[in-house]
Amino acid sequence: MLNIKQGLRNLKEDYVDGSHWVLKAVGTVLLAYALMASVLGFYWNSEPDVSQPPSAQTVIGEATTKALLHLANTLLDKPGGYLSNDVSLPGVWMDNIPNWEYGVLIQVRDLSRAMRKDFSRSQSQSTEDMDLAVAEPQFNFDSESWMLPSSEGEYRTGVNALTRYLDRLSDGQQSKAQFYARADNLTRWLGDVETRLGSLSQRLSASVGQKRLNTDLAGDAEATQSTSTASELEIKTPWSEIDDVFYEARGASWALIQLLRAIEVDFKSVLEKKNALVSLRQIIRELESTQETLWSPMVMNGSGFGLVANHSLVMASYIARANAGIIDLRGLLTQG
Repeated sequence: MLNIKQGLRNLKEDYVDGSHWVLKAVGTVLLAYALMASVLGFYWNSEPDVSQPPSAQTVIGEATTKALLHLANTLLDKPGGYLSNDVSLPGVWMDNIPNWEYGVLIQVRDLSRAMRKDFSRSQSQSTEDMDLAVAEPQFNFDSESWMLPSSEGEYRTGVNALTRYLDRLSDGQQSKAQFYARADNLTRWLGDVETRLGSLSQRLSASVGQKRLNTDLAGDAEATQSTSTASELEIKTPWSEIDDVFYEARGASWALIQLLRAIEVDFKSVLEKKNALVSLRQIIRELESTQETLWSPMVMNGSGFGLVANHSLVMASYIARANAGIIDLRGLLTQG
């Protein structure tokens, strides 16, 4: 009987020792994984640099198409790849770069739509380009789909279609792939840019909260809307979304700098004729200020004239000035 009790005691001690060994091994693996994920997260959290301005184009539309391809490829091939749909560490922890990606993606979607709808067509009754008709809906796929299908796979299909368009555009023997650098085409795309920047400016400015008069129906005595709203609105971005809006604005600005530089090349004759080249360059200059280094470890949200900086208001100032420049540029382009 004594031997049986001793055997059971030894068996229990062996089980406890084995359990401790397993727990230690699992804990070590988890700790190493978390450490590796933290290092990768720090590396992946860096924003790509703005590329060099394009050289003089050989074919009209080549610079703009290459710039669009650069944006899409950067989303997919930068350190860590595309992070917005990650479900594992460290991507699932990160939110700055995924919001940056979304800002870039919106600009990719807007320009791919403009290229399909306007830039590649001579008039409203002309046939749309077959490859741009594939690329545009691919870039509008859900940005957070992990699989079946994945966002990356759909965007890669769009990149391949856009590459085929560029190859045909650069081939002097082909006449079906076209890019029409006209003032009306550029004005319509700039209208999309204007509304995007206006929205970002308002959301950034709302970081401190403010009361605004409702101007939704201003300027038209006969204007109506679906449901009534208050004459004075309280606008404030939730504290948990302040850095999200900030990095979305940085991503959108990063993309626009490179797109507008390409526009300067492809639409140079149009801009010179309208004496609008310097206006475009000033818009680019304003947007370049949004890419300055953020020295604070986090996006600060001090009050308007308080002791602590408010990075959102600084970003809003740059974007608002760029947006004002876009409005003026559109006015120059529509003048005879």
